[in-house]
Amino acid sequence: VEFEGEQLSYRGLNRRADELARRLRRAGADAESFVGVMLERSAELIVALLAVSKAGAAYVPINPNDPARRSRFILEDARVKTLVTTAKVARHIPLNELAVVCVDDETDDRTPAHEFTGAATGRAATAEGLAYLMYTSGSTGEPKGVMVTHRNVLSLVRGANYADLGAREVFLQFAPVSFDASTFEVWGPLLNGGRLVVFPPGTASLGELGEFVERTQVTTLWLTAGLFHQAVDAGLGGLGSVRQLLAGGEALSPDHVRRALVQLDGCRLINGYGPTETTTFACCHTIEPRDVATSVPIGRPVSNTQVYVLNSFEPAGVDERGELLVGGEHVARGYLGRPDLTAERFVPDPFSSRPGARLYRTGDLARHTDRGSLRFLGRADTQVKLNGFRIEPGEVEAALLAHSALNKALVIAAEVTPGNKRLVAYVVPAAGAAAPGAEELRRHLKERLPEYMVPSAYVALDELPLTLNGKVDRRALPAPALARQDDGRAYAAPRTAAEEVLAAVWEHVLGVERVGRDDDFFELGGHSLLATRVISRVREAFRVELPLRALFEAPTLGGLSGRVESLLRSGAGRDEDLPLAPRQRGEAAPLSFAQQRLWFLDQLTPGSNAYNIPVGFQLSGTLNALALGQALSEVVRRHEALRTNFVSVDGSPVQVVAESSPFALPVVDLSKLDAPAREEAVRRLAAEDARRPFDLTQDSLLRARLLRLEDDEHALLAVMHHIVSDGWSMEVLVREVRELYMAYTAGGPSPLAELPVQYADYADWQRERLEGEGLEAELAYWREQLRGAPAALDLPTDRPRPPALSLKGDAVRFDVPAETAERLRGLCREEGATLFMALLASFQLFLWRYTGQDDLVVGAPVAGRPRVETEGLIGFFVNTLALRGRLDPDTSLRESLSRARETVLGAQAHAELPFERLVEEVAPERTLSHGPLFQAMLVFQSAAHPASIEVGDLKLSPLGSSHQTEKFGLTLLVAEGARGLE
Repeated sequence: VEFEGEQLSYRGLNRRADELARRLRRAGADAESFVGVMLERSAELIVALLAVSKAGAAYVPINPNDPARRSRFILEDARVKTLVTTAKVARHIPLNELAVVCVDDETDDRTPAHEFTGAATGRAATAEGLAYLMYTSGSTGEPKGVMVTHRNVLSLVRGANYADLGAREVFLQFAPVSFDASTFEVWGPLLNGGRLVVFPPGTASLGELGEFVERTQVTTLWLTAGLFHQAVDAGLGGLGSVRQLLAGGEALSPDHVRRALVQLDGCRLINGYGPTETTTFACCHTIEPRDVATSVPIGRPVSNTQVYVLNSFEPAGVDERGELLVGGEHVARGYLGRPDLTAERFVPDPFSSRPGARLYRTGDLARHTDRGSLRFLGRADTQVKLNGFRIEPGEVEAALLAHSALNKALVIAAEVTPGNKRLVAYVVPAAGAAAPGAEELRRHLKERLPEYMVPSAYVALDELPLTLNGKVDRRALPAPALARQDDGRAYAAPRTAAEEVLAAVWEHVLGVERVGRDDDFFELGGHSLLATRVISRVREAFRVELPLRALFEAPTLGGLSGRVESLLRSGAGRDEDLPLAPRQRGEAAPLSFAQQRLWFLDQLTPGSNAYNIPVGFQLSGTLNALALGQALSEVVRRHEALRTNFVSVDGSPVQVVAESSPFALPVVDLSKLDAPAREEAVRRLAAEDARRPFDLTQDSLLRARLLRLEDDEHALLAVMHHIVSDGWSMEVLVREVRELYMAYTAGGPSPLAELPVQYADYADWQRERLEGEGLEAELAYWREQLRGAPAALDLPTDRPRPPALSLKGDAVRFDVPAETAERLRGLCREEGATLFMALLASFQLFLWRYTGQDDLVVGAPVAGRPRVETEGLIGFFVNTLALRGRLDPDTSLRESLSRARETVLGAQAHAELPFERLVEEVAPERTLSHGPLFQAMLVFQSAAHPASIEVGDLKLSPLGSSHQTEKFGLTLLVAEGARGLE
């Protein structure tokens, strides 16, 4: 046995197993008793399985990652009295009467007073004694334990005719020990003198698996059908040492098999079929090219096994459909404590002369071909197999019905994309109850079922559709939505280039229409096999090696993109360990780099309104003006940025935070004006507010007023200065005011958690972070990117460029039709790019055609919130990137898109360097006639704001605004909307 570099000989394996067997016997394990084994893949796991057999007991594998409720059920159902686990897990075992043996800490054994006096191996095991008890899904709502004997295991791996299991073979133990494939992986080598290599615990990407197989020179490998398909798609990399590749658990794709036969050189490809009740394999087939047509044969019975295709217990003819039954020495003893179910599925064998011989009714449909092999045709009942696991929908349905708000439930497997099946739950709420949301149902099920049994989609119905016979009409069930589930959370569009690329990857792999930054990979239907596909595509798109466990540790789109961006930055030697923590209050804080630039511009042109951010809403419905004022006051209290002024101390600007006080919300009554006059007054007041400048040294940098139009119609006008806000901040403001208003209207307290840090903390953190090596690495990247870049973009204007920018401008609006936009998204998915990257490539090509410049720089704003602590803050975080493009008339559009992708990803990985610091470093020729580094800007809004927002009884609709200023020569602003791209 080899595990993480440690090599354990058979003598060493037996010695350690003997020692553990003694401890098990002292803890009460004996013949025909059950010993729970709750261990991750490890050398200790192999030792434990052997030790249980040496003690004369049978092992009950329990996945440590399964819900505690399921583990507790298995321990109680099997009447387990002894558990082998680790000291860490043992501390959380809830059953006091359980004797616990810790493989990693002999002093931590919790053993009752049993005296051990026998030999090390205890009572000798018999062929008919139980080797293990393995739990599978049960149709009645509870798992059922399959009792497998030593004879069953021996007949599987001794004298096998379906594969070479000799002493020269190197096996990989990769499957969870609670999955019956582990029987073949563990006992195949150990009972034939072979070598067993144990994969480290946790999941793995295909790349990691391939590297491990290559490094350890595995020769015999078992893969589930899903993982096999993905390995073929990835080119079967790293499997050069494998001489026998067994795949199965569900039907193999003929296309993938055909490709595998071409890719595999000198490797035998075997299709394996068999339920847990027939000890892993009942049939196997070595695949030849001529075998693969519309389906892949499951072949002939393995050694010591008989297989029959029967109709009404009469043998079916060639090519005649029938139920598949299995007999012989692989057939398990039955189900623990379930004599009725055992009698139903394990029936007398009329074809055997051996007393007591039985057949196992698989429930699978098959047919004999004229060549004597078998072809699998599907299920005769509702049982499904997903990712190698057998799932009884009845168990999932019973778990759903344990929810008090549900009256009926139906679970099916639906194919959402070719070869990609998902569990879908249809639920009917109880009388007078509302159907629970998908998120609530997932939480409910995860407390009761392992992850692979939790449905991906949930559909609420008033009633299940029925046929004329009163049975559920499955064909009339509505198709599940493939988009993210409506679990009450608002859709949050991806904000960074990395998030957008990841969203495209998830949409492709999961077959969903839209992925948001807060969406969870597993809640959207992801699982470990699909996760390996994501990791492969991440490697292609970002050229980083992301470990698969990162997706399990950070399963949201935003969380995973943070891991990717961290890896991208690490190449520049960035120190990621500097914490963002609250600073000492009462001290004057420095400005962030972005704030410092706006403060400097304000010093140059005092009284300018160029950086005012106005927003207005029409409020329809009954308004509680007092609650609105309270909500605004609480937002100002929560966010110190809104109570901050900027003063000069010894020639340097500092932030000064004022004490919190009630926010002044003046009310202007326009209700006595007629409709046209009211509309004109609203426009005039909105324009006045937007134009009125702020005094940064003493004004409140958020001001608002309420306009009363009618009893149930109001307008809310608000203006913030950019030095304390940005576009993201406006969304935070609206969201918090909405939640606070609803709470205060209902007479409740604030529902918002206190903020972990404030903007001034971020400013401190940013300046400390961008010092020394971290700053130099960022500067080095941008120096190289912008070396030799043109000083100006020669836009073909009708008039000469003025000596100084006036900021006067206007907007021309047009739409890209939805059909064209969707085709563009399709191109991006094919190329592993984002819509922004495609727009950047197009904009650069457009500018090249009109200016003749084949080297140009386009500016683009980014959110600039590098830490999760900043996501809920109001403040000026936005940064600007200088994206350089080199155009070539011989370059195809796809190549231009690929170049744009590399430019954006590289810039995003170094997006923390403030634009102001970059300008200082690059030191371009400064002129008042145009801005530094670039004169064209691309702004992309990935999802248009909703037309209205519901706030209790109120409906908020944005007020229109006119665009009359422009800070650059040309800005292309694109937003995704209902009509396509606006």
